[in-house]
Amino acid sequence: QVQLVESGGGLVQAGGSLRLSCAASGRTFSNYSMGWFRQAPGKEREFVAATTRNGQSTYYAAFVKGRFTISRDNAKTTVYLQMSSLKPEDTANYYCGASTSGSTLSGSTLAYDYWGQGTQVTVSS
Repeated sequence: QVQLVESGGGLVQAGGSLRLSCAASGRTFSNYSMGWFRQAPGKEREFVAATTRNGQSTYYAAFVKGRFTISRDNAKTTVYLQMSSLKPEDTANYYCGASTSGSTLSGSTLAYDYWGQGTQVTVSS
């Protein structure tokens, strides 16, 4: 019912910034809460950030510490992850997920019903 396509990943130096985008199909995008997760080689998928259907409530993983901002543009059916002060340990494949519960602010992968294919972020030192 929903297709998600991430973009914006790439190679960036430590301390730099990057904005990831997740474009969603369907007119019901505004009904979904959205989350960003990441997965580094050899590690499990890790929660990064989430936002409710209207984008006014957000939830972040502790490691973000103000460096990342999740936002959404429902008119464009797109959710963003603005990342700054990037560190080498931020290197991972970044995924967006959609939850049919519009109020979900969950850090669990189980709360999300749809996933994109991921976009690779590599932070060099």
